[in-house]
Amino acid sequence: MIGLKEIRIKKGYSQLKVAMDLFITREALSYYENGKRNPSIQMLLKFSEYYNVSIDYLITGKEFKPK
Repeated sequence: MIGLKEIRIKKGYSQLKVAMDLFITREALSYYENGKRNPSIQMLLKFSEYYNVSIDYLITGKEFKPK
């Protein structure tokens, strides 16, 4: 989940703000950002919509580029 932490920091959001906005705990967000837990597909969609980035970006830190 390279891009998840990266985009949060880029936007200047604290873990607490994001967690409160998405109705999850700050601890859960920390686990997702640090790879200790994997978010569900539904949670990935919420993150994608919240940050306005692709799921590819959240996972890899890069936008998908077809060959």
